[in-house]
Amino acid sequence: MASNTATMGNLPSGVGICTTVPDILYLPELIFGGLVWILVACTLVVPANPQGWVMFVSVFCFVMTFIWMVVFACGGHNNKGSWAAADFVYHGIAAFFYLSASVSLARVTVEMKDSTIFQNYQLDISAVVFSYVATLLYFIHTILSAVRWKSF
Repeated sequence: MASNTATMGNLPSGVGICTTVPDILYLPELIFGGLVWILVACTLVVPANPQGWVMFVSVFCFVMTFIWMVVFACGGHNNKGSWAAADFVYHGIAAFFYLSASVSLARVTVEMKDSTIFQNYQLDISAVVFSYVATLLYFIHTILSAVRWKSF
């Protein structure tokens, strides 16, 4: 990645969030989370409970990640260690939420293989793949945020 490790003890602001690790992951998290949101919203929501959880997770993480990115871009963190800790905690919770949503969505998709419209099945498969990619991105962001937090 395009970052040196000497700056891990600092929280970036402005355009710096696009060039530092782990903050460079904000945009892919938004893209893949948005794709999960769109793909699940396009399908027939049966059963409603697991797919409702997937929608909640994708919308919640999309909105919170966008707000988090704006706060970091505007420098609202004032380079405090508590913001580094909060970044670690938020991304850990988001990774856990996305993992639970991914597993639920995968189970529902496997169960609907033969009993539904093939296009909805294909959309759900795509949503499962993107959901697992978003889970991986949030997990990597969590690990890198923990390293940055410990360097404060």
